[in-house]
Amino acid sequence: MKTPEISFVDSSGQPIRKAESYTGTGTGFGGQLQRWNPRAKTADAALLPDLKRGNARAEDLVRNHALAKNGVQLHVDNIVGHMFRLSYKPKWRALGMSEEDARAFAKEVEDAFTEYAEDPINCYVDAERKRTLTMMCREITATHTSAGEGMASAEWITGRPGALFNTAIKLVNHHRVCNPNHAPDNNSLRAGVKVDRFGAAVGYWVRNHDITGYGLSDGMGNAWTFVPRETRWGRQQFLHVFEPRGDGQTRGENQFLSVMEQLPQLSKLQQTKLQNAIVNAMYAAVIESELGSEAAMEIIGGDLSTDKLTQYMSTLADYHEGADIRLNGVKIPHLMPGENLNLLTSGNADNGFSELESSITRWIAAGTNTSKESLTKDYRELSYSTARASMMESWRYFMGRRKIIPSRFASMVFALWLEEALDSGRIRMPRSATRGFYEAKASWCNCEWIGSGRIAIDGLKEVKESILLIESGLSTYEKELAKMGEDYQEVFAQQVREMDERKKAGLPPPSWVKALALAPDQEEPEAVAAN
Repeated sequence: MKTPEISFVDSSGQPIRKAESYTGTGTGFGGQLQRWNPRAKTADAALLPDLKRGNARAEDLVRNHALAKNGVQLHVDNIVGHMFRLSYKPKWRALGMSEEDARAFAKEVEDAFTEYAEDPINCYVDAERKRTLTMMCREITATHTSAGEGMASAEWITGRPGALFNTAIKLVNHHRVCNPNHAPDNNSLRAGVKVDRFGAAVGYWVRNHDITGYGLSDGMGNAWTFVPRETRWGRQQFLHVFEPRGDGQTRGENQFLSVMEQLPQLSKLQQTKLQNAIVNAMYAAVIESELGSEAAMEIIGGDLSTDKLTQYMSTLADYHEGADIRLNGVKIPHLMPGENLNLLTSGNADNGFSELESSITRWIAAGTNTSKESLTKDYRELSYSTARASMMESWRYFMGRRKIIPSRFASMVFALWLEEALDSGRIRMPRSATRGFYEAKASWCNCEWIGSGRIAIDGLKEVKESILLIESGLSTYEKELAKMGEDYQEVFAQQVREMDERKKAGLPPPSWVKALALAPDQEEPEAVAAN
C-alpha cells in the first residue's frame, strides 16, 4: 500500500511551497542554517539559568581587560559625569498651587536636598558613609553596564551626629540577591525576587555578608534576609533599576553578554602577536667556512680527543684578535679567508593582524554601544563630520540610558528624602497646594537630572548652534545649558553677581556675544535687497 503524502495547504487549498516562507526560517543557502535551531524562550528562561556565570565573567573582564574597563568608564563619564544635579519640577497645576509658589518651593527643596545628598564630608545619604549621591549614581551606572541592573535598600538610621535626616541608602551587590538556600526558581520566586501573579516584585531575598574567609570564599554567608519592596503606606524599601527586554523579565542582562567571546579572543590574539614580535626581534649570527666536510668531520669527531678542534678554534681566535680594525671606536670584524658572516632573522609579516584586530574592536564597540574610536582611544582616522556623527549617535544612546538608570535611581532616593523632609516639617508645603504628598506623590516628586555635558568637538560651532537655536525659538537656555552639564538658574544667578561686581569695581559691562556675530558669514536678506 502506498504511503499517503502529507503537506500543508493555504487558504485556497494549494500546497505551501518552501520558497514562499521566510528564507531565514529555512536551511539557508547551501544548508548553512540547517543546524541552527534555537529554542523559543521567555526572557527569564533564557537569562536566569546562566545569570551568575554571565555576571561573574563580565566582572572578570572589567577587572582584567582594558577595553571592557574603558567601556564601563565611558558609560559612567557620559551618563553621570562629575556632578548629578537635581532640577526639581513639581507639577504645580496638578497640585493646585500657583507657579510663583512652585518656583519658590522648588528652589528651597533643591538647596536642602543638595546639602543632604552631595555632602562630601559626612556622606549621610550613604548608609556606609563613603559616597555622595553622584558617586552612588556612578556606581549604579557602572554596575548596570557590567551586570544589567543596580540594587539598593532604603535604611532608617538614627543617632548620627549632625545628621538632619535619617534616610540613608545602602547599595546592594547583585550577587547577594538569590534564592534562600539556593532553592530552584518557581512561579513566585525567581533569582531571589518574590513576585506576584502579575510578575511585579513583592520583595527581595538578600544574602547576608560573611567577613570571614576573604580570598577563599565569595564573601557571602549562608543566611538570607527578606526585604519587602515597599511598606504598607508605599514608602520604598528596595530600589531595583534595570531595563526589561521582555515580558515578565525579573533581572537585568549585562552589557557584555554579546561580546563575551570576542574580548578574551582579542587578548589571546594580542598576546600571540606580542610573542611573535619577540621572536622576530631575535637573530642568530652564523659564520660559514669553506672547510671541507672530511676536514670538518676530522676536527669535530675524527677521534675522541678535542686537540684538533681546540687548535682550530684557537687559530681563529688569534686571527680575529689580531685584526683590530676600528671606526670611531667600533670594531669592524675581519674574517679569515673563506669565512662568511650571516645574520638569520625570522620574518615579520603582519598577516592581516591589524584588520582582524580592528574588526574585533568594532564588534566589541557595537556590543557595548560605544564608538570604536572612544573605546580604543584611537582618533587618527576621524574627520570633524565623522567624529560629530559618531558623538551624536553615542549621545542619543547615553541620554536614553541616563533617563532609565541613574535618573530613575536618583528620583527614588529623592522621593524617600522628600517624604521625610515633609513629614518632619523641615520642608513645608506651599499653602496654595490642594493635594497632599501621598495623594499626589508622582506630582510632588517629579524632577529631572542634569549629568555630564555633551562633548564639543569644535567649541565655536557648538556655541553657534546653541545661540541660533535659542534665537530662533527652537530651544531654551535651560535645554542648551543642560547639554553642557549646567543648571541655567545657577548660570543666570552667577551672571547677575558678576555684573554687579563689575559695576561696583568700575569695570565696563560684559560684552554679550550676539547670535548674528557668531552666525555664518552671510548677508541678511534685507541688506541684499537694499543693494
